[in-house]
Amino acid sequence: MSVNRHTGSEQAALWNGPAGRAWVDAQPSLDRLFAPFEDMLVHEARATAAHRVLDVGCGTGATTLAMARALGAGGRCVGADISAPMIATARSRAEREGAAASFICADVQRHAFEPVSFDLIVSRFGVMFFDSPVQAFGNLRHAASKGAALRAIAWRSAAENPFMTTGERAAAPLLPSLPPRKPGAPGQFAFADRQRVASILEESGWGGIDVRPVDVECAMPGSDLIGYITRLGPVGLVLQDAGEPVRTQVIDAMRAAFAPYVHGADVRFTAACWMIGAQAS
Repeated sequence: MSVNRHTGSEQAALWNGPAGRAWVDAQPSLDRLFAPFEDMLVHEARATAAHRVLDVGCGTGATTLAMARALGAGGRCVGADISAPMIATARSRAEREGAAASFICADVQRHAFEPVSFDLIVSRFGVMFFDSPVQAFGNLRHAASKGAALRAIAWRSAAENPFMTTGERAAAPLLPSLPPRKPGAPGQFAFADRQRVASILEESGWGGIDVRPVDVECAMPGSDLIGYITRLGPVGLVLQDAGEPVRTQVIDAMRAAFAPYVHGADVRFTAACWMIGAQAS
């Protein structure tokens, strides 16, 4: 299926290539890890009494499917993502579950959504990757009905999320080709600056803006750790082309670096995030 995306988009290439495939492979582990955030968004859906929900950057569909279960037969849940591999997985999951959810493979910055068609727009870590965030949120505002709510969860700064950069710090001396993170560029920590987030929403036509910090305890089985740190993020991408000796050295270094997060059979850390709220007036 073709993807509605801007020609040459780095994010489109990334998520339709190695990053998208890695997230598909890691789907069960990531669903467990990020389940607390899914629960938070489902709570928001119930609190707003929404019936028509758009899940932005839905990935492999966990949050969209949870929304569909919560809303029941009277709800309409749509997941949108730029990644064809992840959307294919989401559709397969929905079909197996018999869920009242549908999925579109599209760049939500430019996709022609039906106007005023959603009364709640949510996202679990899916809004930080726009190359034109004002355009993206303006397009989402166009798709929102009057009074519709926006509820999106995004990471705060890298400094507040040391777990997320532990692998990079440990691997950097062994991987000279590891790309540095660029502050403000599309990516995991693009929304670190609270005022920038509020300004983007204001400029794109949203009102009732509320960006508040949330700290969430996350956990994964210790058996998932090596797969997580060697497949995902900047290190995971570089390791795909690394030789076995280097790969072994990197894994050993990262395993030691993550030791403070290992508690018995589990890996635990605190995720420092924003709960981003706004309203279509």
